[in-house]
Amino acid sequence: MGRYNFAAQNVQKQASQLLHAKRIPAPPAWYDVIGTTPPSTRLVRQPMQRAQEPGKRPPKKRSRMFQPLNITYQEDNLRWEYFNDHPWELARPRVVLENDGRDHEKWDWSVPLDASLHRPKAGSMDQFGRRADLVWDRIMVKQSGRPINGESVVQRQNHLLRTGMAPAAAYDKARKELYRVRHAQETELRVAREEALATGAYFGPGPLQIGMQLEDKAYEDWKVWAEKEIVAAKQLSTSAYTGTENEDADLEIQEPQQEELQEVSSQIPATNAGQTAQGGAAVHP
Repeated sequence: MGRYNFAAQNVQKQASQLLHAKRIPAPPAWYDVIGTTPPSTRLVRQPMQRAQEPGKRPPKKRSRMFQPLNITYQEDNLRWEYFNDHPWELARPRVVLENDGRDHEKWDWSVPLDASLHRPKAGSMDQFGRRADLVWDRIMVKQSGRPINGESVVQRQNHLLRTGMAPAAAYDKARKELYRVRHAQETELRVAREEALATGAYFGPGPLQIGMQLEDKAYEDWKVWAEKEIVAAKQLSTSAYTGTENEDADLEIQEPQQEELQEVSSQIPATNAGQTAQGGAAVHP
């Protein structure tokens, strides 16, 4: 039936067959209801069309009023802009599993993405007379599970747009906050690696080293294959060679010198000097 699934219309029929075969002891509670009001055979309501009369315009096309509309969100344009500028961000693995489907409501996007990098000094007070470091700790505990990735940039930019900030300024502010977080994370990993190496740790080859090894091996295999192909091509060309150039060189006749021709001209019978042939047919002048 194409892209539509009409299996719901056969439920009552299947139930009747099961009752007739005594596969189920009693009809279900919905048996009489679905028999009285069967499912609709059309998923989209069709408008009434009048028969076309001669001399009149054809009827209008079917209305699209009852067909589903494309749902768009403001974040869609923001996502396109960010991932178009950062295509490799899509290569980073992400966890899309949510506990209750409302995880996005747990994060406060008014807090900058790089807020964890700016912890106030211990004992400092904020403008409301509270311990700024303790307030910062409570906020970070709430935001500890918030992912820092491309989607967080989109949500942060969307929040800044709602506060009245210009789109370009909001985009620059959100992505620069992500850059600072990524830079801090990479620095932390690099320092941890150097400390581990200094204490005797050993790390195997990384993804880049493994990739270079595979490329080098593929290149060496190609060199061996190319050498074999060159040798085979030379052997084929040698076996198919006719040697016409050497034969032409062997068949070349050197022209005799003029002095040699004068020495032998008097010994040739029937020449212009008047000698007669020594047998055979006479030579006509």
